[in-house]
Amino acid sequence: MRLLERMRKDWFMVGIVLAIAGAKLEPSIGVNGGPLKPEITVSYIAVATIFFNSGLSLKTEELTSALVHLKLHLFIQIFTLAFFPATIWLFLQLLSITPINEWLLKGLQTVGCMPPPVSSAVILTKAVGGNEAAAIFNSAFGSFLTEIISITTEQNSGIVITPLLLLLFLGSSSSVPFTSIFSQLFMTVVVPLIIGQIVRRYIKDWLERKKPPFGAISSSVLLMIIYTTFCDTFSNPNIDLDKFSLVLILFIIFSIQLSFMLLTFIFSTRNNSGFTPADTVAIIFCSTHKSLTLGIPMLKIVFAGHEHLSLISVPLLIYHPAQILLGSVLVPTIKSWMVSRQKKLLQTRGPLANLNNPEGLEYLSIKFGH
Repeated sequence: MRLLERMRKDWFMVGIVLAIAGAKLEPSIGVNGGPLKPEITVSYIAVATIFFNSGLSLKTEELTSALVHLKLHLFIQIFTLAFFPATIWLFLQLLSITPINEWLLKGLQTVGCMPPPVSSAVILTKAVGGNEAAAIFNSAFGSFLTEIISITTEQNSGIVITPLLLLLFLGSSSSVPFTSIFSQLFMTVVVPLIIGQIVRRYIKDWLERKKPPFGAISSSVLLMIIYTTFCDTFSNPNIDLDKFSLVLILFIIFSIQLSFMLLTFIFSTRNNSGFTPADTVAIIFCSTHKSLTLGIPMLKIVFAGHEHLSLISVPLLIYHPAQILLGSVLVPTIKSWMVSRQKKLLQTRGPLANLNNPEGLEYLSIKFGH
């Protein structure tokens, strides 16, 4: 009986195990072109559902306040698009003397150059109870920033931020059709979010009275994303590498994620940082997650015709499910820390005496809503 209660309570973790096991047993079901048609159901419907759900559940004033939180946005974007790839590059200089497959190492660098995802970081932030509005803004903004800022190279090829980073660190360049990807992002992120906010205005009283399980809905969608992601990973016939390199890459990827999550936690919780516990949650996930949905198409374009494209893609294929798994496992721990920190601040009236103290502002943001 206790086991059933425990499984009911931790249904999401049970779902993750079942999703991975199902993908391993029959990956053909969830691959592109398979019965589930993830190129439609995941890339469009699932992502749109996530952001419609967020638009429906988020108070408009929370989204508005998130837009002006410039310090938070700068922290996340600089860490994601500057600190992350530069640190990986330095780390790979050390790894280059090891026997690890050189194309896997190049793949690790491409991971560092990728933009943040538009789904997993938001869902995990929401699962913890963090600053979901900030997570939505930074996930969407990071992806849009990567798509819409055009730069011209010496070869007059139009490239954007991620391909520019690939050019800088790997010497690869290409013309990326950002218009089509921008359109997809607009239709699956911005439009559903706006529609959700509009619908919320008309059923606000009903939502506050019934309190629909928005978190459970988003978590269910995430399980589908996990399943199809692992289906792609398990069904890739072009991945041919030695087990030693693969095991080391797995270890390195998890180490990178844990290290960067810890680093962002330390930076965002230090004295005078000005970030609330809810902000820290959004920072941890948004700063360290990388997009597979945008990443794989970009790699296929930037490295079109490259004989080692499959090997270069392996780290990103691993990183994406790893970030979801690691994030999901850490949700209870991070949530416990956040709740404990918020209770401590609520019990402490001292900082209110000085509103110039970030803890005083942090108290007010928790007490009266961020």
